[in-house]
Amino acid sequence: MSLKLKGFPIKEAQAFLKTIKKKQELDFDAYLETSKQVIVNHHLKHNPFYRDLAKHADVNDWDTLPVMTKYDLQQPLEQRLSNGFSTKNIFINKTSGSSGTPFVFAKDKFCHALIWSNFMDRYSWFNLDLNRSKQARFYGIPLDKKGYYKERIKDELSNRFRFSVFDLSDEQLAKNVEKFRNTSFDYINGYTSSIVQFAKYLEQKHIVLKTICPSLKACIVTSEMLFTTDKTLLEKQLGIPVINEYGAAELGLIAFQNQKDEWIVNTEDLFIEILDDKNNALPYGEEGRVVITSLYNKAHAFIRYDLGDIGMLSNISTPQKPILKKLIGRTSDLVKLPSGKKAAGLTFYYVTKTIMENSGNVKEFIIEQLKLDTFKISYVSKTSLTEKHTTEIKKAISKYLEPNLVVNFERKEKLTRSKSGKLKQFSSYLA
Repeated sequence: MSLKLKGFPIKEAQAFLKTIKKKQELDFDAYLETSKQVIVNHHLKHNPFYRDLAKHADVNDWDTLPVMTKYDLQQPLEQRLSNGFSTKNIFINKTSGSSGTPFVFAKDKFCHALIWSNFMDRYSWFNLDLNRSKQARFYGIPLDKKGYYKERIKDELSNRFRFSVFDLSDEQLAKNVEKFRNTSFDYINGYTSSIVQFAKYLEQKHIVLKTICPSLKACIVTSEMLFTTDKTLLEKQLGIPVINEYGAAELGLIAFQNQKDEWIVNTEDLFIEILDDKNNALPYGEEGRVVITSLYNKAHAFIRYDLGDIGMLSNISTPQKPILKKLIGRTSDLVKLPSGKKAAGLTFYYVTKTIMENSGNVKEFIIEQLKLDTFKISYVSKTSLTEKHTTEIKKAISKYLEPNLVVNFERKEKLTRSKSGKLKQFSSYLA
């Protein structure tokens, strides 16, 4: 309903998704090659940004198409849109900045509706209906008045209740338990680390959530790594299946765990490659960069887009059924504060919104917790952050975490990356 109200053609997208599945069943290879060729030709013809990026490529040789990076996209959005699209007829959003390289992106309305159709299809594997199933949502929420109430209205329309990830104290978690006791939730969805902290609290109190909220069917974790030990804890304390979801704001659903614990890669509207450092495709079972093509986004090119994650496809994968076996990246530490409060590391997603600019001034940034009350923000930019910017960031950190924290800034030529090439947005050096 909320998609319809915003003018997204959800019914048409659902019907088209069924058409895609039929084409895949008849001849998957033909479907994939045709879809790849169509989207590349569209952007070469209608998108000046992509035409310039791929000017030396051979359209008949996929491997010659350039691998797009987040750096390539750090320029004003209007310069990256296809002809016929403007800010008035597209869906616009910002990446979370979890990779440390934020940018604004767009999708055409049909593409966005198709992405949601895919989510609806996957949720149905576990008898969850996005139109009717009540969601317990462990996500962040903007704390400014306009943003806060906008999200609350969206939650109401989407039949969900949002639990705070900014406060994971025992007092707040006790309130969470009471909300579950008095509400018929169908499923849990949200940041892995927040739900794990909730499960640890349940373990301390010897509570299995399903016993006090019998309507619960499943828990879907997303945005952060799910480790085996954490999954075991979640299944024990929640008393329901734990489903691993892998997605990205700019692309939608990338992989979703089925009832056999297989992490099934989305082949309906995406094409996923695992590449080495020289952009060569790696065989199943080898670890490399996750590079993705959005097959139906006509407003904005995401063709051979390097997401910034490292992953591996299972040896038993096939082109029609790729199975994600391993994913490295987007892990997030907990933030611990002088007051004793704890918060999810992705809290900094809401802080980074204050330094996101369409001009792309800030290219990369990382946030480090050096002491209980001391944080350091290192960044790479065209120009130094002004005093106004740093003051805004400090205010945001005070609002989302707590007052009287020390925040230092350091502009650098480049930032140190991990061995995998990943740039971790938040790191804590507390014992």
